[in-house]
Amino acid sequence: MELKVSTLKNGLRVISDPMPSLQTAAVGIWVDTGARHETVAENGISHVLEHMAFKGTKTRTALDIAESIEAVGGHLNAYTSRDQTAYFARVLKDDVPLAVDLLGDILQHSSFDKEELAREKEVIVQEIGQTFDTPDDIIFDHLQETAFPGQPIGRSILGTAEGVRGFDRATIASYMKNRYLAPKMVLSASGAIDHDSLIALAEEAFSELAEDGLTGMETARYQGGDYREQRDLEQIHYALSVPGVAYADDDFYAAQILSGLLGGGMSSRLFQELRERRGLCYSVFSFASSFADTGVFTVYAGTGEEHISELSTVLTEELLRSTSDIAEAEVDRAKAQHKAAILMGQESPASRSEAHARQLLIYGEVLSAAEVAKKINAVTVRDVQNLAARIFTHVTPTIAALGPIKNLESFEKIAGRFA
Repeated sequence: MELKVSTLKNGLRVISDPMPSLQTAAVGIWVDTGARHETVAENGISHVLEHMAFKGTKTRTALDIAESIEAVGGHLNAYTSRDQTAYFARVLKDDVPLAVDLLGDILQHSSFDKEELAREKEVIVQEIGQTFDTPDDIIFDHLQETAFPGQPIGRSILGTAEGVRGFDRATIASYMKNRYLAPKMVLSASGAIDHDSLIALAEEAFSELAEDGLTGMETARYQGGDYREQRDLEQIHYALSVPGVAYADDDFYAAQILSGLLGGGMSSRLFQELRERRGLCYSVFSFASSFADTGVFTVYAGTGEEHISELSTVLTEELLRSTSDIAEAEVDRAKAQHKAAILMGQESPASRSEAHARQLLIYGEVLSAAEVAKKINAVTVRDVQNLAARIFTHVTPTIAALGPIKNLESFEKIAGRFA
């Protein structure tokens, strides 16, 4: 059975991905709006809205929502990113109608009850505090803000405690009305589902979505710079970013391969050089993040105060070495890792439904696993080296360091290696 995509009259796109051997289904709505669509005054509102969607509708209380999905053994969850917000359920095949109905209800009829809102805002403030107290989490917020200062894409997804406490029902309802638009949303389901039945459910459950509203966002402008915070910690949490590639960039897959061979596993260069050969850290990894109009390539390491100077030097040397010295075996290994991760994800209806929805929002089409594998296979050693030269030379890096940082080299010295 083949994956199918249909568009309803209101512009909502619906993806069905039957997996006949399963007795369960993953069903979700992906919204093409997130933290980077917010104004300064709205910072954190996408995340607050995600929380409040579960706190009651015109016909269901928060408890009703929780009990109805758990009474059938299913679960309902959500997340907010910088570019998208997602709401999804996992249920048995006979309960797909319930899942679709619940999603439609919380995304069109949320009541934003005053007392529920007051309580949930305090819960989110606690979440913000917990993130601040988690160094290997908050370090990436500091890194992003330093890379893109004064911009929506650089601000925290969670917002600030003061900002969150300032949101009222009318502001949240207005944001939802203006941003949760049918043409900017995708209903995606994988597993024990039928396309025609899913279309019928969607037409009934999502008939009240607005079709027109706000769709723009501020274009990202990478700047780079230095963030350092002295904290009484056992380790220094050190992260470094350089400008990466956007989703549609020709080097998108080369960036994934470069990340894999540099910091994608125990055989990667950074793991082998920084941890195994030199014993400079316990944790080190890299990742390539992409957005519609930009991207960042990031490396993270946690190290001791006495090792930070050597670590920052060696880390930079390894990045620069990749501009001219990459073995075909390294590229092949990184390709195998990336393809394996994609194929393993094909065995999970939740992973499949998410991948399909995100691809449709980002590219306007759904790519098969075979098509993605073909793109990965096409990446050459020269492609990876050329990308490394592009992103690691003649750039201003972004650095964030948190902990006992007195021995960390100056930003000017580190940045000079990338000049």
